[in-house]
Amino acid sequence: MIRNRNILTASSFTAMFFLGVGAAIIGAASRNIGLSPFQIGLLLAAQNIGFILSVITVGTLADSADKARLLFAASLILAVSFFFFYQNDAFILNLGIMLIIGVGIGGYEGVADAMLLDIHKRRESLFITVNHFFVTFGGLMIVIYLIFLQMDWRKSMVQSAVAVFVLAIIFGLSRVAPRKVVTTESFGKRLAFIGKQRPVLVLFLLASCAVGIEASLIGIITTLLMEFYGFDQVTSKLGLVAFLAGIATGRIVLGVLARDSQLLKYILALFALTAIVLSFLLFASPGTVMAYILLVVSGATISVLFPLTIALAGLKYPEMSGMVMGIIKLGIPVGGIVVPLMFSLFVQAASFKEALVLFPAIGITGFILALTHRKQLAIVSRSDASVNL
Repeated sequence: MIRNRNILTASSFTAMFFLGVGAAIIGAASRNIGLSPFQIGLLLAAQNIGFILSVITVGTLADSADKARLLFAASLILAVSFFFFYQNDAFILNLGIMLIIGVGIGGYEGVADAMLLDIHKRRESLFITVNHFFVTFGGLMIVIYLIFLQMDWRKSMVQSAVAVFVLAIIFGLSRVAPRKVVTTESFGKRLAFIGKQRPVLVLFLLASCAVGIEASLIGIITTLLMEFYGFDQVTSKLGLVAFLAGIATGRIVLGVLARDSQLLKYILALFALTAIVLSFLLFASPGTVMAYILLVVSGATISVLFPLTIALAGLKYPEMSGMVMGIIKLGIPVGGIVVPLMFSLFVQAASFKEALVLFPAIGITGFILALTHRKQLAIVSRSDASVNL
């Protein structure tokens, strides 16, 4: 059996890479498939439903079951669904397959971070941040592969299916030693305890804010640059690449700099910096060069807000990290749906330019939430960490 920490860590990073591929495939391949906006919306909704059902279920199981076996199951599900996605043109069939893709990537999201907490006893936040770097990297690679290089999207799905199947074999041969403190309480008791924990609600809201800003800006940056800064089709796409490069770089650099004892300070500072940098980018009318710089910087400030929030949740509730992180990660679909919807409503009520104030406002909201609950969000030392249910 594989128990090597380096192999398990590399396998987790690879799993998150393919999570990024699965999450971005519709946006990258929709034109190749010939999907209408209505069909795209239904496919994304199905993926989010599968993700929500999976991430909380698998996250809860991760507190008591072998995480490698859970990742084996998620990999097998994802490999099969990647392989069969649009092998047949029947939309209803592919809607069901997209639901299963959501289940697979939700399994990865629900277990991979919790496994890293188990196998690494120091710098856990660094490994979680790098883990989420690979989500961004996977999404960026599939976009470059299909849009910029004009590759055959079906062939890329088959190749991804084969790679994920190999990953399933690795996880199937692996075992992860459980943490020293194993939660034996029933699901109902754990859920009742978590329901009384205000920090869990605050962390969920922080995660939703972070994901909402990132997902919304990725969706509107090209339109924003063309509308207000005179960018063309090519330079606006380069602006999006600059923003994504800032996210990727930030997850590596800031992940290395952040210490577990300083996670809350970083979250506070980065929410504040996000509000400031986005205010300059969206309202100060910078020149072309400065716009690219601000895109990179804003991507970097946003980059680690979500993974550091996840790391903080796992370290604060070590005995039930899988379940707590699963709940916090529900902020991914919630933030990814609610913030874009709010932005759309503001555009309808006012204008595109005026609606942009939403993003600095969310940054300020995240800062205030973290600041006003800093005592409740403080991490108890491992030796003192225990949960009395």
